[in-house]
Amino acid sequence: MIFAVPWWVYLVISGIIFSAYMTIRTARNEREIDNSYLEQEGQVYIERMNSEKQGRKENVKKHQAM
Repeated sequence: MIFAVPWWVYLVISGIIFSAYMTIRTARNEREIDNSYLEQEGQVYIERMNSEKQGRKENVKKHQAM
């Protein structure tokens, strides 16, 4: 029964499986790249917020000293 199927059918099925594997692998890699980029941008945002907070604290200290 297995030998009744032409050889090219096995080739097509293996191509479909390989294509699915590569799609999943590529999606996972892209997700990791996106997450690292978002994490990096978030860190830049947090640093900017902290520097602005520091600037406001220094500004308040200047006004209190006067």
